[in-house]
Amino acid sequence: MSVNVGDAAPDFELKDQHGAPVRLSDFRGGRNVLLVFYPLAFSGVCTGELCALRDELSGLVAGAGADVQVLAVSVDSMFTLRAWSDQEGFRFPLLADFWPHGGTAQRYGVFDEAKGVALRGTFIIDTEGVVRWKVVNAIPDARDIDEYRKALAGL
Repeated sequence: MSVNVGDAAPDFELKDQHGAPVRLSDFRGGRNVLLVFYPLAFSGVCTGELCALRDELSGLVAGAGADVQVLAVSVDSMFTLRAWSDQEGFRFPLLADFWPHGGTAQRYGVFDEAKGVALRGTFIIDTEGVVRWKVVNAIPDARDIDEYRKALAGL
C-alpha cells in the first residue's frame, strides 16, 4: 500500500519517547502535521535530518502560516528514542513504530522489508487529515529541508 497526495492519511497511535500515546487523528481540525519517517536513531543521516528540523523548526512553522506539528517515526524502541531525544534536545515527538515492527511505515508504503526499517518518507497532512505533499527518499539520501519550507508555505 502506498499513500499518495490527496489520500486520507491512515490514522495511527504510537508511543512517543516518553511512553505517551500519540494519535494522528488528535491533530485533525487543529494542526497540520509534518510526518517524517526515518530509518534509525543515532545514525548519521538521520541525526543530521532531525537536528536540521530541530534547528529550523521555528522557521518552518512560521513559514507555513499555520500551526504545524512535527511527528518523527522510526522502528526504534521508545527507550532508544528517549536516549536519542535527550542527547540531541529534540522538542517534537519521536514515535516508536516498534511493534508490530514497522506497521505504520508499512501502511504509508515506506517500509523496506529487506532492511526492516523505514525509508525516508515525508508527508504533510492538513487539518482535515488529507495528504497534501509527499516525498520518499532512499535510505542513504537525506531530504532537503528547503522543500519542507516550500511545501508548508503552500498550506
